[in-house]
Amino acid sequence: MENDVAKEVEAMLEKAQPLFTTESCCIYKVPHPIRQSSEDAYTPVLVSIGPLHHGNSRLVTMEGHKQFYCQHFIQRSEASLSDLVSCVKQLEPQIRACYSEKIELTVDELVKVIFIDCCFVIDLFLRDYERTTEDDVIFSKDWVWNRVSDDLILLENQVPLFVVEKIYNLAFASHLHGGGFPSFMWIPFIYANSIEHFTDLLRYFNLPPSHTTTPLLREPKALVLGHSASELVEAGVKFQVTNKPSHRHQKNKSSHGHQKDESSHGCMLDLKFERGTLNIPHIEADDATEIFLRNIVALEQCHYPKEHYILDYVIFLGHLMKTNKDAGVLIKAGIIGCIFGGDYESKVANLFGGVGKNTVVSTTSACYLKFCNDLDDYCIHPWHSLMATLRRDYFTSPWKTAASFGGIVLLILTVIQTVCSLRQV
Repeated sequence: MENDVAKEVEAMLEKAQPLFTTESCCIYKVPHPIRQSSEDAYTPVLVSIGPLHHGNSRLVTMEGHKQFYCQHFIQRSEASLSDLVSCVKQLEPQIRACYSEKIELTVDELVKVIFIDCCFVIDLFLRDYERTTEDDVIFSKDWVWNRVSDDLILLENQVPLFVVEKIYNLAFASHLHGGGFPSFMWIPFIYANSIEHFTDLLRYFNLPPSHTTTPLLREPKALVLGHSASELVEAGVKFQVTNKPSHRHQKNKSSHGHQKDESSHGCMLDLKFERGTLNIPHIEADDATEIFLRNIVALEQCHYPKEHYILDYVIFLGHLMKTNKDAGVLIKAGIIGCIFGGDYESKVANLFGGVGKNTVVSTTSACYLKFCNDLDDYCIHPWHSLMATLRRDYFTSPWKTAASFGGIVLLILTVIQTVCSLRQV
């Protein structure tokens, strides 16, 4: 009996395989502790891309439209349908290895899903590039495009970009060099050689150039800021917006959100604290911002555990905005552009306070640690607090300034008169 059990265990272990390998895996199911705090932020609303949400009954309506896009792409392609499908089938083992979850699809089923979704994505961007979107069901209705564009950045809703690029290059091989067709890298995947998928691309676009070439110095410490935004103001710190507007996966309405702001590469993280002024780039706060931040933070947790720059930023802003009053400070300064209705200060504070919850932090960027140290040191300096009190109590308006100045002059004259009187005696 024991030998039978041993044989069964041996047979079972022979079939055992790791769920994914760290070298090839890049598309992840969001870890449950992170996902449970906001399920909707990680789940597609209109369109599934890739195998992880394929077959979801809520998304079946868009399947026919994806197939329509795919058909249009094949019609404009110079490669045959057979050649295009064969290209994907050759890549199937590499594609399967990109996903952290075991894909319960046969080879042919996975090839079909990946092929249709890649063709849909390519034709979607080509339509936008060519501005042939007037009668299109996605582009003609802003709410549909907004939902689709949000779905395209979800970590669980991705296909590997190397597959999209292979299909594109095969379909338009003779047109890519001087033939009037943009290269795949330009629409808008400028750095596709080093980018895994759309979520990764979006993260890249929001890192300063220095972060993408040389990893910044990090220390094995948690980020802790002892003073919130309203407390910093009371201590004399000024908040100033450095640009407006800047990022978001911010949609440029004239180009349906595909083109990046040329002047703002990585500006979201470009914070500075100099001479008592904390400079922070502008960021819009709405439901799409939460989706954008949550999915990039989830990617960093899974794929960049030692380089989570966006998470550092989110945690820092979360420390600044511990209360509604704190959020109001950043909104008033123009740093947060709030699109929420109702109790918007509370919603902003909850947004930045919630995105970083249940994340694991092993290191923190040294520059953010320095921000916290410098801000705390500034606050505890008695001179700064005194000057802030004087400004707040005596120089907040022209009338108060005039009255305070008059009082100071009167005090000086009184002192002079007293001294002169004493000298005469």
